[in-house]
Amino acid sequence: MSFHRAALVAGLVFVSTPVLAADDDDNAPRLSSDQCEISTPYNVLVDTGGVWLYRDSGMPKEIFFHDGTLSVDRAVQTVSAADAARLRQLESGARTLMPQVTSVARESTGIAFDALASVVEVMTGSARKVRQVERFRTDTLGYIDSTLGTGRWDQDVFGEGFESRIEDAAERMTGSLGRSVMWQVFTGRAGRMDARAERMEADLDHKIEARSAALEAQADALCAQVRELQSIQAALEYRLDGQRLVMLEDAPRSGTGNGAD
Repeated sequence: MSFHRAALVAGLVFVSTPVLAADDDDNAPRLSSDQCEISTPYNVLVDTGGVWLYRDSGMPKEIFFHDGTLSVDRAVQTVSAADAARLRQLESGARTLMPQVTSVARESTGIAFDALASVVEVMTGSARKVRQVERFRTDTLGYIDSTLGTGRWDQDVFGEGFESRIEDAAERMTGSLGRSVMWQVFTGRAGRMDARAERMEADLDHKIEARSAALEAQADALCAQVRELQSIQAALEYRLDGQRLVMLEDAPRSGTGNGAD
C-alpha cells in the first residue's frame, strides 16, 4: 500500500448505521447502513429502561419494549407469552450489540486516524501537525462515546456528525500536506521525506491490513447477530392492524431505500 493510498483511508471511513464491514477493493474500514443487507427505519435508544425505536414519519412512529412488554405509539399492547419471551430476546440482543458496535466504531476511527497521522508525519515531519490530527481523533471518539456509547443511535445526527468529523480532519490536513511537500521540494529536503516514507510504509501497511482484517471479522459477527434479531422479529405473533411489526428490514447493498413490506 502506497502512502497515497494510506491517505485515502482516512477519508473513506463513514457512518450511517452501526454496522461495519471492510471494502473489498481497499483496506479502508467502512460503516454503512446496508453492509449486512439489513437496516432499520428507526432511531434507536437502548438504556436501563428498555429499547426505544422512534422516527418522525411513518407508522408506527414509536415502538418500546422492556421485560416482555410492548408499547406501540405509547399504547401498551397485548402479547402472548411466546412473544413476551421473544421481546426479551430482542432486548437482550440490543443490549449486547450496542457496546460491540461502539467498539467497532472506535476501532474504525482509530485505523483512519492512525493512517492520517502517519501520512502527516511522513509528509511534514512535524510533531505539531501530528498533534493536530490527535485533536481531531479525540473529538471524533468523544462524539462516538456520547452517542453510541450511551446506547443512542440517531440516523441523521450520528451519520452526519461522524462523517463530517472524519472528512473535516482529512480536508484540513490536505492543505497543510500540500504546502509542506512544496516547501520541502523547493528547499531541497525532499530526500528526508522519502527516507521517512521508506522507514514507515511497510510497517504501516502491515498494521492497517491486520487491524482491518480483525475489524472485518468483528463486522461479520455483528451482522450474524443482527440477522438473528431479524429472525426473532419475524417469529413474533403480534400484529398491528393486521401487519407484522417491522423494526429490522431487508436492505440489499445495491439499494438505497427501505424496501420492507
